[in-house]
Amino acid sequence: MIYLKNSHRMLKHMIVTPIISTVVLPVLLLDIWAEIYHRICFPLMRIPYVKRRDYIKITDRAKLPYLSLFQKLYCMYCGYANGVIHYWAKMGAETELYWCGIKHEKDRDLFPPKHQEAFSEYGDKNDFNQKYCQKN
Repeated sequence: MIYLKNSHRMLKHMIVTPIISTVVLPVLLLDIWAEIYHRICFPLMRIPYVKRRDYIKITDRAKLPYLSLFQKLYCMYCGYANGVIHYWAKMGAETELYWCGIKHEKDRDLFPPKHQEAFSEYGDKNDFNQKYCQKN
């Protein structure tokens, strides 16, 4: 959604910018930890690596000449933060498929992730055993 300029824009930015900026620290720390998990655990579980570059793009919007330096920095920040969260979601989906490919119980208030479409139905023991249990 694009927000149009208004008379209170600068005041809103002065309030929001410091709060948004502090999120970079936990995102960066979690990113490092998630990458350690990804590089150690995925090979052990024989799960293919998720390609980081397919999820995180930082510099493309910074090349736009009509953005101010401030706007370019925050476009880079948003590209990183949102991209890395998307990347983690993919790693989480691959991990969930490996450990527990079972759909959640139907709930009208839950929006199930797209990656769970091929999972076993909740409560369907036969489907689960067929998909995930070793055959003797």
